[in-house]
Amino acid sequence: MDELQQWVNKDAVYLISAVLFIVGIKMLSSPESAALGNYLSALAMVLAVGVTLLQGGITDFRWIAIGMAIGAIIGFAASRLVKMTAMPQMVAIYNGLGGAASALVAISEFLRLQGQLAPFLTIVILLSLFVGTLTLSGSLVAFAKLQELVSGQPVVFPLQHPINLLGILGALGCGVWLVFHPGGMEYFWIVAGVALVLGVLVVIPIGGADMPVVIALLNSYSGIAVSLTGFVLENNVLIISGSLVGASGIFLTTEMCKAMNRSIWNVLFGGFGLTAEGAPAPATEIPGGGAVKSYSVEDAVTIMENSSSVVFVPGYGMAAARAQHQVRELGDALEARGIDVKYAIHPVAGRMPGHMNVLLAEANVPYDLLKDMDEINDEFKHTDVALVIGANDVVNPAANEDPSSPIYGMPILNVEQSRHVMVLKRSMNPGFAGIENMLFYRENTLMVFGDARATLSKMVDAISQD
Repeated sequence: MDELQQWVNKDAVYLISAVLFIVGIKMLSSPESAALGNYLSALAMVLAVGVTLLQGGITDFRWIAIGMAIGAIIGFAASRLVKMTAMPQMVAIYNGLGGAASALVAISEFLRLQGQLAPFLTIVILLSLFVGTLTLSGSLVAFAKLQELVSGQPVVFPLQHPINLLGILGALGCGVWLVFHPGGMEYFWIVAGVALVLGVLVVIPIGGADMPVVIALLNSYSGIAVSLTGFVLENNVLIISGSLVGASGIFLTTEMCKAMNRSIWNVLFGGFGLTAEGAPAPATEIPGGGAVKSYSVEDAVTIMENSSSVVFVPGYGMAAARAQHQVRELGDALEARGIDVKYAIHPVAGRMPGHMNVLLAEANVPYDLLKDMDEINDEFKHTDVALVIGANDVVNPAANEDPSSPIYGMPILNVEQSRHVMVLKRSMNPGFAGIENMLFYRENTLMVFGDARATLSKMVDAISQD
């Protein structure tokens, strides 16, 4: 073992791991290379952990082996048992666990070196504790909202922002005290407690419509916490990998905010979907007193069969119904009849970034048929049928037409410009934003009510029998 430790250069292996992390993340940008990118990133982690254990002077590996075995079992079970529709919840949990791990390392190092900490190391430990603990509690709340264990609606209360500010200032004061008095253990625990509470308070006012942004932001927080842990442990690969996750998470958060025409501060503190008093936003007046037109599956199929182009617009309703495979089957059936088929993807459709892309990829929908919002929007005016499957806020014309709407200014998929708009929904219930969708009352819109999976299966059967 000693000879192996001398032969292996830890920093060189860390450098290789960092390069593999970067290449792996880059390869995730394409479905063709995403699987290999995952394998390279996993290899990078194996190398980093292996060389760390080899060089760490560890004399008893039994607890480490037990921990690795438990983690491997949980990871394998999650990969097999967690459905693709529940992926946002799993990502939220993993973000929280990353924050928890960083917080535990900070606690361990503070206890180990209590009274002997230099000011810089004290600051880094406190930051790792604060960010990691906040990420843990915030991610747990996000999981509860996504899993519908608690209400997905924004929860606001009087003096919420001043209370948050008071908590931040209190944690900052305790941190300053600890820098100059490293032995004050009670102040250390106050910082941890404040961070736990703040994690809850900053997520509960965020509504379901903003969950994609929250997931991306919490992912960034977990990366920042890992990077800070790297400074605590003087571990270069943690600093690099954490910085990569933190930076990519911030970039993704920014892109999500652009897709919603909102600032990050508005997402965190706006209480999306609420009025100033905290009540649900009122329904927008329906232009011309329009009426909903309900069509049967047979009527909808007849229209599609006589069209030359169909654009599928998936939303969270498709994910909830687990209807992605039926979507592909319907697309294949239409293409077999010579009908041009595409799929329009809004950046914040679903409950996490890329949610629709992942589900459609699982159903083996060709990636070149998936079109981003900017790429497809100009085509709707030339499209015969826009088939909206459980999408709501991302196709609501109020975003373009109603300055009083909470989603006004948010870029949407312009499905209303199509010759026919078919909307598959269970009911007339509003989306995450809690507002009426004016699309449902348009003259060219027809509603097909029912479970999306069952409805799509009936459509496939009807086309196959013709």
